[in-house]
Amino acid sequence: MATFVLVHGGGHGGWCYKPVAQRLRALGHEVHTPSLSGLADRAHLMSAAIDLDTHIADIAQLLEFEDLTDAILVGHSYGGMVITGAADRKPQRVGHRVYLDAAYPRDGESLYEHAYEAIHGAKQGLHEVDGVQLVMAPMPGMAAFFGVTDPVLGPWTDARLTAQPWKCFDQKLVLTNEAAMRAIPESHLICTSTIPGRDMPLLTARSDGRVWDIDTGHDLMLTESEWVSERLDAIARL
Repeated sequence: MATFVLVHGGGHGGWCYKPVAQRLRALGHEVHTPSLSGLADRAHLMSAAIDLDTHIADIAQLLEFEDLTDAILVGHSYGGMVITGAADRKPQRVGHRVYLDAAYPRDGESLYEHAYEAIHGAKQGLHEVDGVQLVMAPMPGMAAFFGVTDPVLGPWTDARLTAQPWKCFDQKLVLTNEAAMRAIPESHLICTSTIPGRDMPLLTARSDGRVWDIDTGHDLMLTESEWVSERLDAIARL
């Protein structure tokens, strides 16, 4: 069985993978669902120092201290930036990278540059709390923005969203071992609606055709947890 490290996106936490993690564990896989520094159950650690490098270090350190090898890194949304950086820092501990409707960055690129239209919108809500510049302040009904409209799952999601440090979106990704990172196999699980904004020939070429799409909201790990779990289990068996 495989070892998964499921990395969430902006404003979320390890909690958003609960349905997927339960399914994967039932299949016998080892699953880690960390919350990144300053978010969700680690919101009490929020500080002005938190940036993309902090979150990359969160995952790189987890790989190291849990002594994980051949781990399957899964990144959702902003988490694509994080898993790319973590695989670059610890390529010897990663066996596969999975981008879950996620950013797929180039060296020297920030999420703000990579997904300008979406992130520029978020930037309009930039505000400062205790010296920290934040975006994506949670509000009632915000789950619908991520495509979670179920009358039970929506409020459950709303109650768990937290604000995101702006520096994470604005800091450029710096790769130090790109050749080794790119040599790690990759797969892409994406929402059909985001296909027009993606370089599909590049994804197909680099992933050797391991690209699947589904017509659902951005938080597909919640709205289509069974489909996501099945794809991840299939990837583990490649």
